[in-house]
Amino acid sequence: MYAFEYQRAKSVADAAAALAKSGGKALAGGQSLVGAMKLRLANPGTIVDLSGIAELKGIKKEGDAIVIGALTTHAEVASSSVVKQGLPALAAVAEGIGDRQVRNRGTLGGSIANNDPAADYPAAVLGLGASVQTNKRKIAADDFFRGMYETALADDEIITAVSFPIPKKAAYAKFPQPASRFALVGVFVAQTGGGVRVAVTGAASHVHRASAIEAALAKSFTPDAAKAVKVPADRLNNDIHASAAYRAHLVSVMASRAVAAAG
Repeated sequence: MYAFEYQRAKSVADAAAALAKSGGKALAGGQSLVGAMKLRLANPGTIVDLSGIAELKGIKKEGDAIVIGALTTHAEVASSSVVKQGLPALAAVAEGIGDRQVRNRGTLGGSIANNDPAADYPAAVLGLGASVQTNKRKIAADDFFRGMYETALADDEIITAVSFPIPKKAAYAKFPQPASRFALVGVFVAQTGGGVRVAVTGAASHVHRASAIEAALAKSFTPDAAKAVKVPADRLNNDIHASAAYRAHLVSVMASRAVAAAG
């Protein structure tokens, strides 16, 4: 690990000012950033710790949406009665992330800000058409995820909460890599007021929507309709864990399973 300066922020404004001045990195649960630092894959000169900012935590229902603070842990989302009642698919996503230790430290905001290509939360955010709230603005999910580990966030911009619209139906199906429990392919399917949304993680450089499957499900929201879609393998990940062709096959299979789980 390289040497770095550590600052513990007392408020969102304090954290934003520290990030703007230092050009450093914000630390939420540390499940991604600390690991990268230990391996010397990341070298932030300054770490701004957000963990003491109480306003970034919590879960509440606001109208037809579930609003979750950025520092809310995966375990808290998974066990929340508000989430289980209003958006059980999201509780299931959180329950399937990593292991118990990761779920008790990792946070919603940290996960989507990191935007790992195989992370689970980005699929839920994009699949539900959520709104990412920061200290400066609101960013639609379709505009937030831009590339591998790349988002629309500015250097001094901090996620404060995510607002998830409550869908008519939704579910997530994941084919996990056994060692890491990240998704070889994960598919989140939702029937929303604006139509069917299907988000895929693990298959490509970053989370994306599967427009062909969305079109098929808009006509017939059935497992067979999703499974019948032939997903092209070009531009999909090809590595030691799975070929691009295998991942293409999994996208349709996982979408079919998600539709079945959504009922």
